[in-house]
Amino acid sequence: MEDTAGRVAGKVAIVTGAASGIGRAAARMLAAEGARVVVADVADAGQEVADDIERAGGDAAFVRTDVTSGEQVRALVDGAVARWGGLDVLVNNAALAIGGSAGEIDEETWQRVLDVNLSGVWRGMRWAIPHMLEHGGGSVVNVSSVQSLVGFVGWAGYAASKGGINALTQQAAIEYAPRGIRVNAIVPGTILTGMNEGILTEVEDPDALMAEWVSMHPVGRIGTPEEVAPAIVYLASDESAFVTGGEVVRVRPSVASTGDATGAGDVFAGSFAASHVLGVP
Repeated sequence: MEDTAGRVAGKVAIVTGAASGIGRAAARMLAAEGARVVVADVADAGQEVADDIERAGGDAAFVRTDVTSGEQVRALVDGAVARWGGLDVLVNNAALAIGGSAGEIDEETWQRVLDVNLSGVWRGMRWAIPHMLEHGGGSVVNVSSVQSLVGFVGWAGYAASKGGINALTQQAAIEYAPRGIRVNAIVPGTILTGMNEGILTEVEDPDALMAEWVSMHPVGRIGTPEEVAPAIVYLASDESAFVTGGEVVRVRPSVASTGDATGAGDVFAGSFAASHVLGVP
């Protein structure tokens, strides 16, 4: 793998939640485009991702990291800087999905979901941004969800955490744009990740749930992690040098809310393209 050929050649990137799903696809594509990648995850399967990248000729290292621990996140960032001399890209992807309606979810579960999904994103930025400032700037890509924009019955904590990511993204983008750091969020539609596969195994009728998911996407299917990764690479690269200020790349061909989803006015058309950037009102 030749660094000179890549869209993110020579950049150092951290991807959290990189052992599977969107994180794994992003780590692989960033490496294929020339980045040196730190694969971070609580699961030891992250080592396999790093090994695969190395076998393909890229540069990667696995660091077991729990994003609910400030000490571990700080060590993750400091280690990347010590290993490769800086940090250019942070992809905050680690997430946890536990269902529960607002009037039913217990406080422990609520706090757990927000600690991983929202506070984990903040911890990544808390320790990455100072290093980026020291080296002249960088790009932060936060992975949100369609559930931050469209309501689904039974996912209060998850939706709140992802909505918080959108707000935090806009706030940090405004704060750090003058100093060379861009902060953006990816808002995927329904993607066939290990997380969603796990949800399918827990419901009484997985075929019905899958049919419901598919019905929200007029292309007639749900997405794959490999269809989200190009948008992350775009935001990590210098191609998106003018993209910040809270813009959100909505990675979905289009979403029409049906069934238990609410917010029918939130319908977006157009094919998936890394350059399809829309501001969040």
